[in-house]
Amino acid sequence: MAKRCYYETLSVERTATDSDIKAAFRKQAMKCHPDRNPGDKDAEHRFKEINEAYEILKDPDKRAAYDRFGHAAFEHGMGGGAAAGFGADFATTFSDIFDDLFGMGGRRGRGSGRERGADLRYNMEIALHEAFVGKTAQIRIPTSVTCETCSGSGAKPGSKPKACPMCGGQGKVRHAQGFFTLERTCPNCQGRGQVIDSPCASCSGSGRVTRERTLSVNIPPGVEDGTRIRLAGEGEAGVRGGPAGDLYIFLSIGAHPFFQREGADLHCRVPVSMVTAATGGEFDVPTIDGGKTRVKVPEGTQSGRRFRLPGKGMPVLRSRQSGDMYVQVVVETPQNLTKKQRELLAEFDRLSSNETHPESTGFFGKVREFLDGLGGRATSA
Repeated sequence: MAKRCYYETLSVERTATDSDIKAAFRKQAMKCHPDRNPGDKDAEHRFKEINEAYEILKDPDKRAAYDRFGHAAFEHGMGGGAAAGFGADFATTFSDIFDDLFGMGGRRGRGSGRERGADLRYNMEIALHEAFVGKTAQIRIPTSVTCETCSGSGAKPGSKPKACPMCGGQGKVRHAQGFFTLERTCPNCQGRGQVIDSPCASCSGSGRVTRERTLSVNIPPGVEDGTRIRLAGEGEAGVRGGPAGDLYIFLSIGAHPFFQREGADLHCRVPVSMVTAATGGEFDVPTIDGGKTRVKVPEGTQSGRRFRLPGKGMPVLRSRQSGDMYVQVVVETPQNLTKKQRELLAEFDRLSSNETHPESTGFFGKVREFLDGLGGRATSA
């Protein structure tokens, strides 16, 4: 029976690129894989055909020979014969493809025993005025550092790690299962590829010890609640000389007795007397930079009115801009009045006109109109 064209087997054109051929092989192999088609001889045969075609077309030299001579290029000893197909070379190749198909790619290669250290998190609370001006803080953190006795190798001074005898320093061991080969982490060295016969007494072979370190953290002006600062390489030391992890500082801003923050803007509420709101006046308010500014209250100011002070807010992180400060006036109602004060307020109310309280006069006028309308409809009904 004549062999099918390798390009036809993979469903690609003769002009297909290497990536096209690889993608086609993955698609076909996933579809016809024996594990997905148990007991299906046709699927197994089809899978072998697909692999044979891929073995030829993925190799530039073999592909060129096939394009020129066809299947004859690999008969009678020419080119080695890919159809021999399921020996050691195929096991290696299929293991690579198996990694790609099932998400195990990128983990191959000789183990070095070096593992990156873990990242660390440090929570820090600062005051609002510290977020305004910025600061340099000193923090103390317990963490793993490189062992000085063995310089991080984990081996006793005068000795050194050696290649794992079980995996030959690869960090993985292979075993055949049917017609393909699987890899797993070496149980002897846990994937490091190295073993230590004489571990360091100071670190017990890990290459690192626990110490408390003092670090300097630069906090720029304008940081907000939840800002994260990364200190590269200041996390835990790596295992057996591996690279260190990173340290992440998570900032929280403490509550302020006077200001509330919204982004780069600051807000505050200031109570004023009923007389000041009615006749006008002025008052001083503090600012976040430690100074103060004067706010003028015009005559007839209503409770809830806001006054904007441009540029008096927080700095915008990594810029020269600043937010604004908003002062909200809250008119305070008098309490614990004396008899004389009550009489004066009653006289003031008697002398008041619609123009004195235009908002309340207009509101209650609308209420009367609404109620009168309801009464008229009730009568007609």
